[in-house]
Amino acid sequence: MPELPEVETTRRGIESHLLGQRVEQVLIRERRLRWPIPEDLDTRLSGQRILAVERRAKYLLIRAETGCLIVHLGMSGSLRLVASEQPVGKHDHVDLLLEGGKRLRYTDPRRFGAWLWSEEPLAHVLLAGLGPEPLGDDFDGERLYRLSRGRRMAVKPFIMDNAVVVGVGNIYASEALFAAGIDPRRAAGSISRARYARLAEEIRRVLAQAIERGGTTLRDFVGGDGKPGYFQQELFVYGRAGGFCKQCGSTLREIRLGQRASVYCGRCQR
Repeated sequence: MPELPEVETTRRGIESHLLGQRVEQVLIRERRLRWPIPEDLDTRLSGQRILAVERRAKYLLIRAETGCLIVHLGMSGSLRLVASEQPVGKHDHVDLLLEGGKRLRYTDPRRFGAWLWSEEPLAHVLLAGLGPEPLGDDFDGERLYRLSRGRRMAVKPFIMDNAVVVGVGNIYASEALFAAGIDPRRAAGSISRARYARLAEEIRRVLAQAIERGGTTLRDFVGGDGKPGYFQQELFVYGRAGGFCKQCGSTLREIRLGQRASVYCGRCQR
């Protein structure tokens, strides 16, 4: 699934092409996504000018004059700007036809994404209960320390909880925990305030670096400009089970936490 840096990379890739553009038509070829695309989406959005392209967690918010299009890329979705004459592929489910002649095309082989409409997007049921953005001012080690008290769950699924902080998915949780020297199996409530301060810093750093590099290349992800991300070459533990630790040379181990594969270094992470 595209993680926060991939979604932010997509947002940045499409923003300049959408801002100020008027939507001429919403062409829907397949409504059966994770939630059905609203029947009246074309009526609501056509003729409106796009005012902003924002992100909340892993959701893209395309704000128009009377409401907001909420887009989630699901497990395999992507958004690209294409020319009007670009042939339609099997999995190209939605086009936003823009007055400038281009189309914002949504492609999703698995159809786990979403295209929804809301007049109050931040109050929508999918967004209302989310925690703070990891790169925002509301997130720090003190929040992690406070919310973790008395928690026996492992620290990795704890920081992946969207009510604690949004957008820290499997890849970046693994990388941040390695950088902070914290064993992903450790009980969240057993970690000190000082170590959470370090972990929060590493979460910020790893995510910011991934965004700067254009996201992490996964099998299904490409950015809004059609180019894949290239942060993967810098990963220290994720996807490297059985390989050597770049820091100490030990063999990296793999376990499962919260039904997710977790790779860590038994020597560097405690």
